[in-house]
Amino acid sequence: MSNVMIIGAGGVGSVVAHKCAQVPEVFSEIVLASRTVSKCDAIAAQLPRPVITEAVDADNVPQTVALLRKHRPDLVINVALPYQDLHIMDACLEAGVNYLDTANYEPPDKAKFEYKWQWAYHDRFKQAGLMALLGSGFDPGVTSVFCTYAQKHFVPNIEEIDIIDCNAGDHGQPFATNFNPEINIREVTARGRFWKDGEWVETDPLSVKSPFTLPDDLGKLNIYLMYHEELESLAKHIPGLKRASFWMSFSDNYLKHLEVLGNVGMTRIDPVRYNGVDIIPLKFLKALLPDPASLGPLTKGKTCIGCQVKGLGSDGKPATVFIYNVCDHEACYAEVRSQAISYTTGVPAMIGAKMMLTGKWSGAGVFNMEQFDPDPFMDDLNRYGLPWQVLKQPVFQPPAMP
Repeated sequence: MSNVMIIGAGGVGSVVAHKCAQVPEVFSEIVLASRTVSKCDAIAAQLPRPVITEAVDADNVPQTVALLRKHRPDLVINVALPYQDLHIMDACLEAGVNYLDTANYEPPDKAKFEYKWQWAYHDRFKQAGLMALLGSGFDPGVTSVFCTYAQKHFVPNIEEIDIIDCNAGDHGQPFATNFNPEINIREVTARGRFWKDGEWVETDPLSVKSPFTLPDDLGKLNIYLMYHEELESLAKHIPGLKRASFWMSFSDNYLKHLEVLGNVGMTRIDPVRYNGVDIIPLKFLKALLPDPASLGPLTKGKTCIGCQVKGLGSDGKPATVFIYNVCDHEACYAEVRSQAISYTTGVPAMIGAKMMLTGKWSGAGVFNMEQFDPDPFMDDLNRYGLPWQVLKQPVFQPPAMP
């Protein structure tokens, strides 16, 4: 039995709180903290058992340290903004608390996704005898575990990985993002990047696309080449990897709105002077767009996220598998009052925390998901709401790329 502190009370934080509350044999005490304590209170009112709510400014390291020392959790689950990762890691080091997040750090003034800032903390966590687990969401997170599960059971010599994230759901809004608008738009408008023959190859944003037929009769969508942080850690930790790429689906409507907003400067992240005040256009746009948490009761349809892994089997012959999950938006809302995008991130955060707190995954230092035995995590995906399937055949042929 362990105490856990969840920092962040958005859509993902709500799911994490719900799922931790469902496992009292592991999460005996839950503290939910956010800059806006009323958000924590609203989530707490939905839960099946009492939790403690607190206000905290996660950018304020001394304040966060004081809160950690007050409650002495065994683990912090960080589902705040990626800009705050390093501040929360600093607080965990000072207070002697283990750490987990779902997305890598990125600087506020530059849309750049790299693990280098957090990997640099490895020695400090190791010397403190603490563990930090990075990227325990779905992508990153489950996608890395899918790859190592494929490596362990089907394709021991991995040569190619295609991570495919499709949302076949519909919220009925003219334009909205399924998670934090600021983070979503920064991610989508960044340059594409994929791993090929030992180096990174860059592409213009969303310039490479391909049709993809989803499994389980979910239809066909256009998917676009993007950069995602798990590519960096997979390229580091899977020897012999020749190519790795990440693909995400977008509707024509979403892309048209995004193009127009970009053309008029609303996706800029640098300050603009207006009426004597500096404002950041993307932050202002975020204030105008629907709160992703409000999309839960509106969203219908399903998501499909999976990894196609190619290489050589144990017999030395070519082998390909596609491991994937299909998640239903309406079923997620019925269970935890959230759409599937937040659900597919929040459930793996709880499972990653459970792996750490029960000792299934352990170590001192900073780690990525693919560095641990995938089997217990995969078992818990089936147990806690994200069942997966394996197709022993190719489902996707990547288009020609630079």
